[in-house]
Amino acid sequence: MLSSVQPLIEEHLELQTKLSDPALHGNPALAKKLNRRYAELSAIVAAYNQVNSLGDDLAAAKELAKEDEMFAEEVPATEQKLHEANEKLRRLLIPRDPDDGRDVIMEIKAGEGGAESALFAADLLRMYLQYANSKGWKTEILDKNESDLGGIKDIQLAIKSNTTDPAQGVHAHLKYEGGVHRVQRVPATETQGRIHTSAAGVLVFPEVDEPEEVEIHPNDLRIDVYRSSGPGGQSVNTTDSAVRITHLPTGITVAMQNEKSQLQNREAGMRVLRARILAAQQEALEAEQSAARKSQVKSVDRSERIRTYNYPENRIADHRTGYKAYNLDAVMDGALEPVIQSAIAMDEEARLAAIGNTEDK
Repeated sequence: MLSSVQPLIEEHLELQTKLSDPALHGNPALAKKLNRRYAELSAIVAAYNQVNSLGDDLAAAKELAKEDEMFAEEVPATEQKLHEANEKLRRLLIPRDPDDGRDVIMEIKAGEGGAESALFAADLLRMYLQYANSKGWKTEILDKNESDLGGIKDIQLAIKSNTTDPAQGVHAHLKYEGGVHRVQRVPATETQGRIHTSAAGVLVFPEVDEPEEVEIHPNDLRIDVYRSSGPGGQSVNTTDSAVRITHLPTGITVAMQNEKSQLQNREAGMRVLRARILAAQQEALEAEQSAARKSQVKSVDRSERIRTYNYPENRIADHRTGYKAYNLDAVMDGALEPVIQSAIAMDEEARLAAIGNTEDK
């Protein structure tokens, strides 16, 4: 394991030189990419140095213990620290998702269940906004289609972070949220007190750092404009400010009507379109990779039911990781970290197992 670190140390030194070049600031996308990689390698180098330092301490303690029993007492504790440091380094060496450091475009869509599903979609939005706030992330609503009772039919929002450490990136945490979220509760419109089950869908796409990162030819786009509408379908604008953008080669379509300006809606739509195209490209690449290297948590199947929110029991259950807790009220207020950490931990174990299988062959 330690021998595999040497090339990374050399890459770390090379990045230091590249990042000190003033010319790099003229290319923001490349600078962001290199800074993320540098932060990732810095953590590995620090962990590697810690392992070496503790190894030296252990060797010295064992040598001195031959002459003084007081030093012998330090050996077990130092051995434990060395074991923990090695485990930390081993996990840092797991090949990381290259998109972990990216910001994300998130979409929340009401599913079957009518008004109750739309209300639950609004609850999910609030949960993610609160969670993002607790992480110090910035959020921006790009487009929102509300229902009559204050629920949300669908919404698209951008979530951003200032960190360069991929392990703390927005996508590193929220990529596991894609899928079907099921809710069990008594709807506000229910008069008999019966528990209903409905669902909402969540999509998460890594956002491109710069527009040039995803090549889109103008001739590949069909852009339609129309009048925006509000709850119930009533017109909320007297001009054709809403925009629908279709990427003809992939068939991906994005509609935006949140802003009163057609130009602003078009710019927001292009942000979402680039993120969707990038995600489609990566999914095609993942499909070509061997099954052993795929994460068992981050499923490409967005129709997968990933989580149940049971209000009568105050219970939240993640169906992929087995996580279960009876603090749903806190989770809906943004205390989502333990749930997400269960997915991160399972993903790490899957990647470690894949490395082990590769080494055994």
